[in-house]
Amino acid sequence: MPRTGPVSRSDLIRYLRELGFDGPYSGGNHQFMVRGDVAVRVPNPHRGDISTELLVRILRQAGIPRVAWERL
Repeated sequence: MPRTGPVSRSDLIRYLRELGFDGPYSGGNHQFMVRGDVAVRVPNPHRGDISTELLVRILRQAGIPRVAWERL
């Protein structure tokens, strides 16, 4: 079960797929993942993990409650 904290990009993509998102697809400056009519930008690869603050913003944009995220 992932906690709402720093997460690697590959783990973020894996967890979003478990929640029904497809992708990532290329587009503009960032890749994105899609579920229905909701598109979520995925941060570009970098050395460190995705911060808690950015993860919370991504979950909010995706419409994923923190409880659902932590149940994975």
